Amino acid sequence: MAAESAGPVTPIIGYFDGGSQTERQWEEKFRALPDPANLRATMQRLSARPHHVGSPYDKDNAEWILSKFKEWGLDAHIEEFDVLFPTPKERAVELVAPSHFTATLQEPTVTTDPTSSQHSEQLPTYNAYSVDGEVTAPLVYVNYGVPDDYEQLERLGVSVKGAIVIARYGGSWRGIKPKVAAEHGAVGCLIFSDPRDDGYFQGETFPQGAWRPPEGVQRGSVMDMPLYTGDPLTPGVGATKEAKRLDLKDVKVFSKIPTLPISYGDAKPLLAALGGPVAPESWRGGLGITYRVGPGPAKVHVKAVFNWDIKPIYDVVARIPGSVFPDEWIIRGNHHDAWVNGAEDPISGQAALIEEARGLAELLKQGWKPKRTVIYCAWDGEEEGLLGSTEWAEEHADELETKAAVYINSDSNGRGYLGMEGSHTLQTFINSV
Repeated sequence: MAAESAGPVTPIIGYFDGGSQTERQWEEKFRALPDPANLRATMQRLSARPHHVGSPYDKDNAEWILSKFKEWGLDAHIEEFDVLFPTPKERAVELVAPSHFTATLQEPTVTTDPTSSQHSEQLPTYNAYSVDGEVTAPLVYVNYGVPDDYEQLERLGVSVKGAIVIARYGGSWRGIKPKVAAEHGAVGCLIFSDPRDDGYFQGETFPQGAWRPPEGVQRGSVMDMPLYTGDPLTPGVGATKEAKRLDLKDVKVFSKIPTLPISYGDAKPLLAALGGPVAPESWRGGLGITYRVGPGPAKVHVKAVFNWDIKPIYDVVARIPGSVFPDEWIIRGNHHDAWVNGAEDPISGQAALIEEARGLAELLKQGWKPKRTVIYCAWDGEEEGLLGSTEWAEEHADELETKAAVYINSDSNGRGYLGMEGSHTLQTFINSV
């Protein structure tokens, strides 16, 4: 009676009635496979040590991921590329007038987080692909540092020409901030996380809560990615050992002015020293001071000098051949590199991808075969500017031109609603998820 009243099963988009039933059966089997214990163990393994590009643990992680893919019977290998990866040689941020203050530019050890003591393995706080430079100039607060903010400064009669700007994170991608500042004549750029956006204004700070503490700094790239992504020295071609490389002086994607990120603990004395007009209400953050835009009397000295080294990156690629349309590729990617230990970004996403791949490997043993080829990619070098995925795509451009059907990317997992974006042709499918 119950079976009769249930009625016909609604077909899954893209499947006929019989195919929908079979697909649902395989999906039910797949849903039973992911194991939270595996996810936890993978996250602990991959985030145990800092694993930025060029670090020993970055390579170690890539080899471990490869070993798991092979253990499960997948056809897998590592593709290596050689990319430009600058790291800090000298960093300094000082308030030199009207009083003196030296920024720490250092994240301290947190007693409840043992990995925070791995200082010798951690990258210093910096913005990758900032140019080298040393400047001393008046300071101007530019809110988020987006074009609308400079229009507001113009209405206030404030120019940043010849000044160092200080912008808070948010409102745009970070690389826009030094780019727009340089376009308006600034000679340096500092970026900080204001506690109103990411700190105690939002909730308890780490380690009591999830929000950024006063000494926390957001590392990140300021590459001009709208021009191109990937290795700055090899635009348009894979960064193999044989690839022809640009000279540093010919690269167009570096920031035009020296740029450094700082904590809101370091930013507060700089902002408190500013005079000039009171900042518009929407510009006022959570530091408990009167936000002013300057310029002056605050004058700041900024120095950023980098090692411009070539480092290897390791993309881990696993393939499940398609049984009907092997030359149509469904590509699934998530990066494995991080700025430091990367438990949230990217390992929360990478752990899920690895467990997903294990699940499909188990289904293969039960007789399942995908109609199209499925390719799993654990990218390296994402944080600096999508290095690993771009170099792989450039190296395989001819194949991808004819075979790539779908690319599904993830990065991090967080509590809350599912967030997805992509091609409008997938909108109905995504809404059904």
